[in-house]
Amino acid sequence: MIIRRTAQQCGQADFGWLQARYTFSFGHYFDPKLMGYGSLRVLNQEVLAPGASCQPRTYPNVDILSLILQGEIEYRDNDGHTIRAGVGEALLLATHPGLSYSARNISNTSPLTQMHLWLDACPTRSNQQVQRLKLPTQPHALLASPDGEQGSLQLRQQLWIHHLELQPGEQKTVALNGSRAYLQSINGSATVSDEHHPSQPINCGDGAFIREEKQLTIQAVTPLRMLLIDLLA
Repeated sequence: MIIRRTAQQCGQADFGWLQARYTFSFGHYFDPKLMGYGSLRVLNQEVLAPGASCQPRTYPNVDILSLILQGEIEYRDNDGHTIRAGVGEALLLATHPGLSYSARNISNTSPLTQMHLWLDACPTRSNQQVQRLKLPTQPHALLASPDGEQGSLQLRQQLWIHHLELQPGEQKTVALNGSRAYLQSINGSATVSDEHHPSQPINCGDGAFIREEKQLTIQAVTPLRMLLIDLLA
């Protein structure tokens, strides 16, 4: 089953210094039916104005994944350590009790655009506090996984994140490990189909809930960049 969630159905924020689209309840946007999806807690598309910063905060037991699409971000923890990531990079932070982070756009002239995800972490698993990699440029690559397979980022959860970058007419079929998945268009449009149902359109900024499917076939209509988040449960 594929249930489309359009960009217009998502929560919206425009604070001047921050513009965001929220897939699930976050900050001022609250929907009791959308508190996350399995171990996917947060999926935001965010634009920080030049020089803008987010105040320090602590986090629940999650892995924080930031995909930098434009600009450069700096995280600073309460021990004074700084971490920077720029356009074309994926940054994974493993949160810990008592550790807080602030974040800022280090440019005073250009906005920062990122995809921002929180992924529930298994309490019995530990990991490096900071991991990073260059976003892949091939049509289909594994971005994050439980065991760091294929050089991907290693998560503290049974969850796989696929990164797709397809040209118009190009098609990929991706096998799924879990009973649920979430599909998110970063930019571009596609059609998405499973084994039993006709294809559905997914436009720029749209997402889709996937349930009880063994694989998905994605065909780009325009130049496409997309995340497929494969959830074990």
